[in-house]
Amino acid sequence: MTATERQAILSGSTFEEQIGYARAVVDGDQVYVSGTTGFDYATMTIAEGVVAQAEQCLRNIGAALAEAGCGFGDVVRVRYLLPERADFEPCWPVLRRYFGDVRPAATMMVCGLADPRMRIEIEVDARRPRPN
Repeated sequence: MTATERQAILSGSTFEEQIGYARAVVDGDQVYVSGTTGFDYATMTIAEGVVAQAEQCLRNIGAALAEAGCGFGDVVRVRYLLPERADFEPCWPVLRRYFGDVRPAATMMVCGLADPRMRIEIEVDARRPRPN
């Protein structure tokens, strides 16, 4: 892919088709991963607990990053969206496992999400490694 090519990455989530977006977009060396929730896209099911949802969010994001040619070490920005502020701290150990060594710029916002079953949504921006 050249620096001017744009690639849409789809996860198979029914939301992508219904709403009209991609799980991620690669634009040159930039990778933008859409807000990703705790749905298991293979089964379109979601766990009840926020920590389990955070784990699934990150598995979904990891798959999108891998398809884009990068990984969590390439993440430069992360946004956490939660309907309940109190749900954020229980997720910290999970988030630290994925981002603790990376230290991306981060923001947490309290806001409503599209489905009341959703307890967390995570969005990341990454930079693909340059070829040697």
